[in-house]
Amino acid sequence: MGKQELSVGKNCDHLGTLEHVFLHALGFQHEQCRFDRDDYVTIMWNQIKAGEEHNFIIHNDTVASSFGLPYDYGSVMHYSKTDFSKSGTALTFLDSCHFEEPNICGMIQSKGGNAKWARVQRVKGGPQTDYTNLGRCQGAGFFMHFSTATGTRGDTARLESRLFYPKRRSQCLQFYHYNSGGADDQLNIWVREYTAKNPKGALRLIQKISGGYQGSWELYHVTLDVSDKFRVVFEGVKGRKPSKGGLSLDDVNLSETKCPQYIWHIRNLNSLLATTHAGYETYSPRYLSPDGYSFQISLYINGETDSPNKMAVYFHLMSGPNDDKLQWPCPWRQASMELMDQHPDIQHRMNNIRMITTDPTMTFTDSKGNVKYYWDNPRKVGSLVTDSNGSKYYRGPGYGYKSYITHDRLKSRSFIKGDDVIFLFSLNDVSGLLESEIRDLRLETDDRNVEKEPKRQMWNTKIDVDDGKDRDIIDINEGAGLHLVEGDILIQEGEDRNTILDEKYRWPTTVPYVLDRSLGL
Repeated sequence: MGKQELSVGKNCDHLGTLEHVFLHALGFQHEQCRFDRDDYVTIMWNQIKAGEEHNFIIHNDTVASSFGLPYDYGSVMHYSKTDFSKSGTALTFLDSCHFEEPNICGMIQSKGGNAKWARVQRVKGGPQTDYTNLGRCQGAGFFMHFSTATGTRGDTARLESRLFYPKRRSQCLQFYHYNSGGADDQLNIWVREYTAKNPKGALRLIQKISGGYQGSWELYHVTLDVSDKFRVVFEGVKGRKPSKGGLSLDDVNLSETKCPQYIWHIRNLNSLLATTHAGYETYSPRYLSPDGYSFQISLYINGETDSPNKMAVYFHLMSGPNDDKLQWPCPWRQASMELMDQHPDIQHRMNNIRMITTDPTMTFTDSKGNVKYYWDNPRKVGSLVTDSNGSKYYRGPGYGYKSYITHDRLKSRSFIKGDDVIFLFSLNDVSGLLESEIRDLRLETDDRNVEKEPKRQMWNTKIDVDDGKDRDIIDINEGAGLHLVEGDILIQEGEDRNTILDEKYRWPTTVPYVLDRSLGL
């Protein structure tokens, strides 16, 4: 191909940038654009600066190779966690506590209760083990327990976290809870907020948890909305009904992100793997999105008939209570289907995440040859089904992944814990991203003043590097000796404008980079 010249601009003359640019010249893409990126990092699309979303577009494995290497968070080709961020702040993990150490992560028994939480390894009425070491080391770990087997109705115990200093007004508190107490024993989640008005802290109740599934560790998510310095308070309250044990806590994680909307806890998975035939579907409960769309997930535990030993997963829209008020076909809702890695520390997890977006223009042809919209009202395009409880509803066609996860990978890490797996689901409106995504698919090539004349938007077969005289990419390559490819940035010398090329018009060789401050490297 011949030699390539690389010019390094002001403020870019340090080792990391030089290595980054030389690797681009050798043909390497960004690490966070790998085809399996979503298995390892979460892109906060709503926190990306307008017009910069293209920096996080995935390149499929027919275009870029990972060379069989594992995902590398420390790669010089990986963006930092705040690059192109609106706020300059990244997802923050505030706390992770497994109660293995006697200091219980700096938590305290706070005032206001007449009983105590205790750090224990087992409870006679359950649990017999902590969740951190469940299925691995019997009796090795610790958890926090508030006994309701004795005492009187109304007894309370408060376990209060250390101080947290949030950078965002959105936090997700995740923990495992084991209820072996009375049917009306209650776990209350509070926050104690410290403000100028309340320098000693004021309590605010977030959520009450009672009843539910008893006799096993259950995962809970609680959404917080705190902007000031705060503590989390776990309050146990004894009810009036008889108890053999009490309330237990383990594996507490707090991060500044949104909580998933729903949890699907599948029990006795190894038995299901041994007895379920390939091609047999299992359905999740029906769920309702924040804006009213009803949906359901179908799961082939042992894969489809022609693809055994791979778990398949599909997303379905369902008929629901709000159908006559909703827009059809369902426009631009993104379903997240996440198999949880149950490692006790959220920072060490590698959840298996796949997403589906409802394109309202997508069509299919039914058995009678009629063309229909895929994401139309399930009453129009779905099938009438009867639930186990006798209720009837319509299930729309499924769309998803035939090879969601192989059985070999399913049995790795901590996807299965205590013979159970946990799925996390959400369905969110992403139509607000559509405008910026369309802008990313097109190249704004004219540098005219917007007030004088609107910018021309055109597909990226043309690029403006010659004072407004648009030429095809191939002409520029030939005339200037360049070899442009998707994702490359061309900066006209002496100008403060650059050009990003789109995947559709990829070229097989690489570009000599000219770097300046506008790259943000």
